Amino acid sequence: MEKERMKALLLSTLAMTVSFIIWSVFSPIAGQIQKLFALSTLEKSILIAAPVLLGSIMRIPMGILTDRHGGRSVFTLTMLFLLIPLVAAGSANSYAWLLACALFIGMAGTTFAISLTFVSRWYPPQRQGFILGIAGLGNLGGAGANFLVPSISANFGLPWVFYSMAAAIGMTAIVFYVFTTDLPKPAEPKTLRQSLSVLRYKTTWQLSVYYFLTFGGFVAFSVYLPTFLSELFGLNAMDAGMKTAVFVLLATLIRPAGGYWADRYDAKLVLSIIFVGIMISALGLAFTIENYVSFNILCLILSLLLGLGNGAVFKLVPQVSSGNTGAVTGIVGAAGGVGGFFPPIVLGFIKDMTGHYNIGFVFMMLFALICLILNHLGSRPRRKQNYRESHKGLELTT
Repeated sequence: MEKERMKALLLSTLAMTVSFIIWSVFSPIAGQIQKLFALSTLEKSILIAAPVLLGSIMRIPMGILTDRHGGRSVFTLTMLFLLIPLVAAGSANSYAWLLACALFIGMAGTTFAISLTFVSRWYPPQRQGFILGIAGLGNLGGAGANFLVPSISANFGLPWVFYSMAAAIGMTAIVFYVFTTDLPKPAEPKTLRQSLSVLRYKTTWQLSVYYFLTFGGFVAFSVYLPTFLSELFGLNAMDAGMKTAVFVLLATLIRPAGGYWADRYDAKLVLSIIFVGIMISALGLAFTIENYVSFNILCLILSLLLGLGNGAVFKLVPQVSSGNTGAVTGIVGAAGGVGGFFPPIVLGFIKDMTGHYNIGFVFMMLFALICLILNHLGSRPRRKQNYRESHKGLELTT
């Protein structure tokens, strides 16, 4: 049993890592694409954000499908699907065609909900904060994209960025399918209505708002930091990609610590400290964005805070509704993904309208304040052994 658990955790993390390299593929080469198709800042921002949109929305149905059919088949089919838009993107000759490919490449982002749902079924509740933090290390794919994509583009050309990603995900799908197994499916799978019943719980919405900030902030920085570094400080694509990779690496590696501290201490207190830290850091960026030293220091602090927040939030997700982890994971994960979709577009719009980015960080500070208030007004979710659908008459207290 322990051997199967370990294989599920390690191979799921590997598959999510490769998928997240693909999900982040446009950010490191956005400048090249902008020059190739003569795009405005807003058009470039939309291209960067497009994969985030579908990858966020589709987390909900993919999490539910994983609950019902198991992670092995759903994960494998999702990875194989990615071959289609990746090969198509390699031959794209217009912005519209590339944008359409980018949207469907966003399916790579749904592997987050699949992976965490798949892994959570293998481990008991008292270990899930730390274990799901490890599974979340698949976010390292964002760092991998910033290392690999500029190098592939420089040495082999832009089309081979997409062709090489197609080869990588195809091989990963085969390995994952061959070496993993699913736990036995529930005797009576949840209906769609039962799965979506988690939307009735206040806790589902609270965690979604928190993850909109923490994971959304992580994604937004991951995809837009190269643009900041090149436009504000004149770094080339390779240097900007390397610095962005450091941000992603720190935010991802610290994630298990957030889950561990939420396991050990009061998750509400952990989240409050994180929200206060994000407020201070975002406000600092708003006033010192053109100072290279302070910009780098504050971005590093934010990477740690956002990573800790991601781990702490997902410690609480499996507690919302027994047997519906995939549905809750999908909903909360979707909120986080959408949180990464809007900031790049808003930043592009702000830059086109005002000529600078400062106001965007004021918005981030205000949203962190909202999360802090909600965290103090709300109550920590309390796990009960079963809930309404278990026929034991217990309901979740939210």
